[in-house]
Amino acid sequence: MNKLRYTALFSLLILVSAAAAAQKKPSTPDQDVEVLRINTNLVTVPVSVADRQGRFIAGLNEAQFHLYENGVEQKIAFFDNAESPFTVALLLDTSDSTKARLSEIQHAALAFLDQLRENDRVLVVCFDNQIRVASEITSDRQKLRDAIAQARTGGGTGLYNTVDEVVNQRLKKISGRKAVVLFTDGVDTSSTGATYESTLYTAQEIDALVFPIQYNTYTDLTASTNMANSSMQVVTAKGERMDVAYARANRYLRSLGDRTGGRFYNAESVKRLTEIFSAIAQELRQQYSIGYYPADGGKTERTIKVKVDAPDVTVRARKAFRYRSANERIDKQYGLLSQTRARRLGR
Repeated sequence: MNKLRYTALFSLLILVSAAAAAQKKPSTPDQDVEVLRINTNLVTVPVSVADRQGRFIAGLNEAQFHLYENGVEQKIAFFDNAESPFTVALLLDTSDSTKARLSEIQHAALAFLDQLRENDRVLVVCFDNQIRVASEITSDRQKLRDAIAQARTGGGTGLYNTVDEVVNQRLKKISGRKAVVLFTDGVDTSSTGATYESTLYTAQEIDALVFPIQYNTYTDLTASTNMANSSMQVVTAKGERMDVAYARANRYLRSLGDRTGGRFYNAESVKRLTEIFSAIAQELRQQYSIGYYPADGGKTERTIKVKVDAPDVTVRARKAFRYRSANERIDKQYGLLSQTRARRLGR
């Protein structure tokens, strides 16, 4: 008798579940997009405030900050002081051109870890013509040290591809304060999708500072080919004169830092590298974040200016950004997902 009762009860539950499912309309791609159409247009701007001697100033409050978009003051909707932990994407160029400098790169990267606080997190990415995530985002110092120590050189330099993937696929998913520390000579030889221009545009769409650190491999390359004193021109893998490639690399890295509110550094020695990483870590620790909701419509390219009510200070923040509404970002992402699904289905 009990067995029959349990069987009947189980059958009744199945019928109830089926009826509920029948009443629920099937989800369509368009419906899924509509559900996501919410106001997520908050633009956050990292800000550094220093005195005339370059010493960072902590302890400022929200009322002392003023943010202007295209010359019009905006209401500050978000404020974060300098004590919050941050996430850093540490990008290490391990292409063939860095072979003679790998130990210096690793030493400096390890020194950078020593400057971070306990709750700060790091993503380690090594790249040549391929992109390798040596360590996912973590605050575990030993895992990060192991990842850096295991870096190996080889292949061409897919710099633009790396910047594009880290910005679009990694950092956009992370909330809070974040930055990119990019260690490279800046000479791209193997990127296929992303370009000089596209990555500069993309970098302006995220709320992360980029700190490019350029080291000079030109001397190493010319010496290794015995052409330092020759009238012959050294060329890259793309057939471009080396001096032209390095001039463009310098412009690119400087623009990347300037457009995101970061800072460009030129690494001249191991000692200089340690100083640079120390300065970057200090700046990230002393940084503020302010945010506002820009109005939809208008120009995509928008200028930003931040002022602080404090005597004798210098303020550094990004000067412009590329605006895309939340719905545009969702439509773009959904479109890319749809294309990927179509390719998988052979459509």
